[in-house]
Order: sequence, then C-alpha cells, then structure tokens
Amino acid sequence: MTDNNDEIETLDPPAVQDAEARTMREMVKEAVDAKDADTLATLLEPLPLSAALRQLLALSAEDRDELLKLVPVELAAELVEEAPHAAATELVERMQPERAAEVLDELDSDVQADLIGEMETIDAEAILAQFSPEDAADVRRLARYEDETAGGLMVAETFSFPDTATVGAVLRGMVSEEDDFERYRGQHPYVIDADEVPVGVVSLRGLLTAKRSAKLTSIMVAPLTVGVTTTLDELQDLFDEHNFLGLPVVEADGRLVGVVSRSAVDNAALERSESESLKRQGVVGDELRAMPLWLRSRRRLAWLSANIVLNIIAASVISAYEEILTAVIAIAVFLPMVSDMSGCSGNQAVGVTMRELSLGIIQPKDAFRVWLKEVSVGVINGIALGILIGIVCWIWKGNPFLGLVIGIALALNTVLAVSIGGVVPLLLKRLKQDPAAASGPLLTTITDMAGFFLVLSLASLMMPLLL
Repeated sequence: MTDNNDEIETLDPPAVQDAEARTMREMVKEAVDAKDADTLATLLEPLPLSAALRQLLALSAEDRDELLKLVPVELAAELVEEAPHAAATELVERMQPERAAEVLDELDSDVQADLIGEMETIDAEAILAQFSPEDAADVRRLARYEDETAGGLMVAETFSFPDTATVGAVLRGMVSEEDDFERYRGQHPYVIDADEVPVGVVSLRGLLTAKRSAKLTSIMVAPLTVGVTTTLDELQDLFDEHNFLGLPVVEADGRLVGVVSRSAVDNAALERSESESLKRQGVVGDELRAMPLWLRSRRRLAWLSANIVLNIIAASVISAYEEILTAVIAIAVFLPMVSDMSGCSGNQAVGVTMRELSLGIIQPKDAFRVWLKEVSVGVINGIALGILIGIVCWIWKGNPFLGLVIGIALALNTVLAVSIGGVVPLLLKRLKQDPAAASGPLLTTITDMAGFFLVLSLASLMMPLLL
C-alpha cells in the first residue's frame, strides 16, 4: 500500500499542476470567506499577475469584490490592469467609490480614462468625486478622445520642463522625484515654452554629458509631435519609421497634453486584431466566462438569432428546388462542398482587404479597383477548383454532366464570393460600420444561397442529362 507522497509522485506533471491549482483556489476562497487580508496577500503577491488574475476570476462576483477590498491597493490595481478591458471595468465599477479611486490612482491616466469612459455616468462621477479637481478634469478630458487615436492612447503625465530650465535642475528633479519618475518611462525630457508648446526634446545622454549650468535649449533638438486626432494606423507608421519609445501629443493649438508610447500603440493594434477575430467568430464584445451568465447568453443570442434568419433564407432556396433534389439525390452530396469552398475563398478576400485597410493601403473609394483585382483571382481559382471538383464528381458518380454542373457552379460562386469578400468591408467602412462583419453571416449566407441556387438551377436546366 502506497502512502500519499508515493501517490503524488506517480501523477504526471499536468495532474500535479491541476491539484495545486485546486488547492490554491480553495485557500484563496477560505481566506476571502475569513476576510483574512494577510493570507490573501501572502498567497497572491508571489504569483505571476496572470496566475493571480485567474484566481480572482475563478471566484463569484461577490467574492471578487471582497478580495479586491482586502488585498493591498497596489495589488488590486495590478489585477485590474492585467484584466481584459470589460472585466476590469466591471471590477472597478462594483467597488465602493473611495476604494475605486484609490485603485485608479495607482494606474496611468490613459488606463484611468479607458475605465471611467466605459462606466455608467453615475458610477464614473461618484469615483471622480474622490479625485482632486485637476486629476478629475484630466481623466474627463482623456475619456472624450476616440479610443484608437493618439488622444485616446496617450498618458497625460509628461516629462516636461520650461525652456528656462538648466540641465542641473532637470537632473535634481529626476533624483528627488524618483517615485514619480516611473510614470515617465519611455519619455525623454520635453522642453516647453510659456504657452506649453513643445519646442524641443532632450536626450538622456545629452543631459548626462552636458554641463549642469547649461540651459536645456542649448542641447535640445526639434521634437516630432502628433495631434490628438492622429489615428492608430498613422501612429504605427510613425513608430515604424522612427526608433522612438514615445511621441509628444499636442492639441490643435500646439499645447502639449500628453505622450503616446510605442507599447501603447502596439497593445492597441493587438487588441484591435483580437477584437476583429472575435467578431468574425460571432463573439460580440470582450467576453469572459467570469462574466454574468445572462450577459454572455444575451450577447451570443443577438448574433445567433440573426444567423437563424439568414439560414432560413438559404434553406428556402433548397426548398424551392426540392423536386430536383429528389430526382437527382447525388446533388445533395456536393451542395455543402460548393458553399464551403466558395466561403473559404471569400474569407481569403476579406482577410486581404482587412489587412490593407489596417495598413492604410486602400480606402473605401478604391472599391472598384479592389473588385477588379479580386475578380481576376476569382476567375483563375474558380476555373481551377471547378475543373478539379467536376472531375471528382464525374469519377465518383459516373456522370460527366453532373460534374459539369457542380464545376460550373463552384467556379461562378467563387467569383461571387471573392467579389463580396473583397468589396463589402470597404462599403461597410464607408458606412462607418465594422468591416469585420463582412466575414460573418453576411458572407456565409450569400455564398450559401448563391451556391445552392447555381447548383440547383443548372441541374434543372440539364435534368434530362443527369437522370
């Protein structure tokens, strides 16, 4: 008979990890139930943030509230910042305003603005009432900017000095404000005039090698600035062209209002890509399984319900040709192939259009040019795929005319699919709708309906040859 240690040693590593995870969850839950702040800090602080966040999200909503109230404010802020955007907003929104203000005070101003901007107005104002008037005004100002612009991505904290300052004054400030200096990571010192307009930027190497009595204006270079309305795509291009960690952001009057970092731009681009991918799969919003059940169900049903209607429309095409299917049952085998292959071709066209849109290579006005290029590819690929599936159909069912019907239908449907996939995202963009929606039910339903119609209508025309 083996003892407990022997039993654990025979487990494979994943099983051991699962057992440890279950034990950790139990200990965290017990500490929350006991309102034991010291134990919670001891359990969670040594963990990587991602692991600590998993422990938090594994709890019920009420237990999550209690945990964030008990742990040190610095850890609570780190967990909120680590959480996906929608989950972070809910975590802060459920806190008491005083605690929420303490947690937000630990975060950069851009994160504060993002969270406040997503909250109900009443909750947001209750939290902002705990801020100083100046800080609250900064957060409100940042929250007004569009998310995917320099204004929406910047931090309001700027490492700036007046044009009368000396090198020695800057170095002394860096030493005396060591805690605040962390907020300026990725920034060079910016030199501003009396109107707070950036007139220069100073390298850290220049600061260390210059005389302490030298004025900043003697060692500065002209800064490259961006406006608050500069788009995410434009920011990506700028950071690709220049090896900067951050860029100063100015209002229309030229006044310095913040700094946008390379990391913030990279993170925003990644989030946009992930969001578009989720939308193509029918997941609306930033869904996590830790969210309320009814909220998740309602979001998914909104998408699936629309899909039911579109599928009924596609099924009605088959119903209209029911007699053809009854007479030549072999057609039913190839209907899914025609619609699926065409759908794949359409999704390829969507992917290329979305990529070129994100790079700024094309605009909605280029729709006709994009269509011509996609039709060219569609004709070549459609003919190749049509010949291939036609031969397979001929060999499989022994009827060359059935192969001809299926081949022609696939070729025509492929041309249609790439036309829709290439152009519809541009049309949606022009209408200020989400271009990613083009690869969802819209593309799928149209290619299904067109594929079914083409196969069945061609079959009805060639019925004597198919029997």
